[in-house]
Amino acid sequence: MLIKSGKLMLCGAAALLTLSLGSPAMAAKCGNTSAGFPAWVEQFKKEASRAGISQRTLDRAFANVRYATKTISADRNQRSFKLSFEQFMQKRGANSIISQGKKLKQRNARMFDALEQRYGVPAGPLIAIWGMESGFGRFMGNQHTVSAVATLAYDCRRSAFFTEQLYAQLQLIQKGWLSPDFKGAAHGEIGQTQFLPANVVRFGVDGDRNGSVNLGTTADALASTANFLRGHGWRRGGGYQPGQANYRAIQGWNAAGVYQKAIAHIGAAIDG
Repeated sequence: MLIKSGKLMLCGAAALLTLSLGSPAMAAKCGNTSAGFPAWVEQFKKEASRAGISQRTLDRAFANVRYATKTISADRNQRSFKLSFEQFMQKRGANSIISQGKKLKQRNARMFDALEQRYGVPAGPLIAIWGMESGFGRFMGNQHTVSAVATLAYDCRRSAFFTEQLYAQLQLIQKGWLSPDFKGAAHGEIGQTQFLPANVVRFGVDGDRNGSVNLGTTADALASTANFLRGHGWRRGGGYQPGQANYRAIQGWNAAGVYQKAIAHIGAAIDG
């Protein structure tokens, strides 16, 4: 994802919250099949327009939107989070992530040292997240993200949460920071560490200092991830295993306990 303007700072989060909370109270009726999706889109567009999204942005953003059947299937069948820790680690290729991660840490020592100095987060958990989320940037998703997020905002299971994500996504499009037809992961995640749109607004960092935030690049993705962890309570020098000071920040990354443990285990193996 290429953000063409300057850094996304915390003032963006305030703007997002103002936009979301200032919108009409969920007037568009959610649904659990594709049948009501077109009508929901039209109603949502009216609400978004009243909340400050321009008609041009709405026309561009929803021009190619379709009910995302693959997204619903993925959302209903997250079986890997029901595996045992050992099964999950094997399925995610933990040993390969650790092996590659150690090499990446050594090869990019200066970058990881700078990240730890600035954010207090060591290389291990950053590399663990990077490896598990996108195979170190090799696969960042091929789904139409506006379709994915709009479908989940319409779907009754987590409508409020993904409505916030949709408003954030529309903000990014309106500011010219995201293409309306951007391709990402099944739930609308963006970049090498798979940020949801609202987290791009809140925690996106111009890590390579080129005047833009592009979570498709390693420097920006890892700096943004370190910033996310710091924003969720990471404290310099604290441990990050279960029961230690920084494990809560890892819990902020993903709600699944098995995923949290995997980040901690892989990170510790990489950090040595």
